[in-house]
Amino acid sequence: MKKTVLALGALMCVCSFNMNAQKKGAQKEAQPEGYKFTTVVSLPATPVKNQASTGTCWCFATTSFMESELLRKGKGEYDLSEMFIVRQKYMNQLNDNFLRRGHGNVGQGSLSHTWINAFKQVGIVPEQVYTGIAYDSPTHNHGELASVVQGIADMSVKMKKRSPQFNQIVDGVFDAYLGKLPEKFTYQGKEYTPKSFAASLDLNMDDYVEITSFSHKPFYQQMTIEVTDNWEGERQYNVPIDELIEVMDYALEHGYTLCWDGDVSEKGFSHANGVAINPQVQALEDYSTTDRARFEGLTAPQRLDAVYKFDRPYPEINVTQEIRQEGYESFVTTDDHLMHITGIVKDQNGTKYYITKNSWGTDRNTMGGYLNMSESYVRAKVIYVMLHKDAVPAALRQKLGF
Repeated sequence: MKKTVLALGALMCVCSFNMNAQKKGAQKEAQPEGYKFTTVVSLPATPVKNQASTGTCWCFATTSFMESELLRKGKGEYDLSEMFIVRQKYMNQLNDNFLRRGHGNVGQGSLSHTWINAFKQVGIVPEQVYTGIAYDSPTHNHGELASVVQGIADMSVKMKKRSPQFNQIVDGVFDAYLGKLPEKFTYQGKEYTPKSFAASLDLNMDDYVEITSFSHKPFYQQMTIEVTDNWEGERQYNVPIDELIEVMDYALEHGYTLCWDGDVSEKGFSHANGVAINPQVQALEDYSTTDRARFEGLTAPQRLDAVYKFDRPYPEINVTQEIRQEGYESFVTTDDHLMHITGIVKDQNGTKYYITKNSWGTDRNTMGGYLNMSESYVRAKVIYVMLHKDAVPAALRQKLGF
């Protein structure tokens, strides 16, 4: 009897062990695959910064881009002041808005060429010389400043003139929030003015071009993108989307980074998960057995919501010129955000993504503030890119006339 009990106990232990093992095995199999990226191109960039509570992504992205340009040119690593440029941008906006009788844009947003225009006007300084935080905050916060700027803009238009005190008032506001502008400063043992420091960087602002892709205007000509942040009315070179992607790839493969402006309001854009994807809604029968069980009874939009789990790569939309144009003209694709593209990776299925440096700090995802945008997402959501003209293939440069 004792032997029988022992044998039965041993059998139960074995069964229990096998069942637990099966459970563990099933749990192991159910673990999400995740994204497995292989680096194709990775170009040098300076540390990620944090625009914090401001709408100044345009400046952070373009500053980061210019810092990478300095690295590419062998000038070393620089930390340039975003807020020095932002201040001049506000000054330009106030003037533009007044002359437009209040129909200009004095908001926080802008585009890459704004950086270039301000740099040409006033130069640049290192971050340590002008941090742009003269108020009680450890990080940038332009909520109150933006309201004050709007109030100044509205009052001058309402009065139909700028008083003799106007410039003094404006300077006082920016001094209070961002700090007084340095006339001279010492950097690494040398004395500079903002303009002489800019000259020392050897960055030719005429070397940079913006390229877009929209079919409502002729290709291979310049057009003005119709977005609010293009308040300066600058023109972009217009090419088919396939060629824009070719330009991006050629640039990165030849050592040039680029600024990317586009829409980040889509469900597929997940900074927290470190990816931006553009999955297609497949017919139920086209999914795997596991996914069919998961999606049974769901509508196509509900299936798309279920896909956005960012647990593994999914098939993505083949974005044509017509698809991206429809997104633009239906106001689905909007001008939301500027970032800095520094390389290319591929996932385990061979899908191409662009390594993207964001300006939301380093602690909001596990990638240190970077994310990877799929080619499909970029094709659908890019508004324009800015890059060095030498980063454009010679044949296209000739066709565009620069």
